Amino acid sequence: MTHLMSSRRGRPPQTEKQADQVRARIVLATAEVFAAHGSRGLNVARIIEQAGLARPTFYRYFANAVEPLHAVLEVSNEDLVGGIRSALERTQEPVQLGINMIDAYLYWASGHGPMLAPLFAELHDPGSPVSTYREQALDDIRALIRVKFAELGRPVPTDLDLDTSLQICEYVVFRISAAAPHAEPDPETIAAARVTMIRGVLAMLGRREDVEYALTIDGIFDSGTS
Repeated sequence: MTHLMSSRRGRPPQTEKQADQVRARIVLATAEVFAAHGSRGLNVARIIEQAGLARPTFYRYFANAVEPLHAVLEVSNEDLVGGIRSALERTQEPVQLGINMIDAYLYWASGHGPMLAPLFAELHDPGSPVSTYREQALDDIRALIRVKFAELGRPVPTDLDLDTSLQICEYVVFRISAAAPHAEPDPETIAAARVTMIRGVLAMLGRREDVEYALTIDGIFDSGTS
């Protein structure tokens, strides 16, 4: 997650900058409460305790505990979609394109720490705001990939192939994060997961010539990397 600035206890902020700092402090506290309790355990009392602010201060900026969670999830989506957009823009070579996308996904995940657990736990929960934001992010990513394939003169992937490739990324990141202390896998685990993701996405979205080219890249299909 993007690092958010903090503010001190005291009287109401007098400047726009101070107000922004208090708002950011509330959003950061919300992310921390969400990481510990999920969206169903999120409430104003926990947020203000975490932020070290008075209840009236909270209500100057947000009407309820869900509003700052929306801000947290918006930043998360922007980081993920923006990272993948940048990855797609950096290359025209299909195999490297997939690798760049996976690196962008892993980079996004590395910034979330303990927040990944409730994010993944609530991905398919229609009662959680996480589910809505996940679907929006996936819609945006699907659109970006389809446009890029068209630019490359390639057939647009089927919905099933495209969704399966995205599910591979989600599952692998969830798997390694769930098994790691504080949801922070060690570099060796991340490297192995990266190879698994590359293989899966390549199988779903690549063509025969892509696989043949990938066979020449050290580390992707070597038996010792799995």
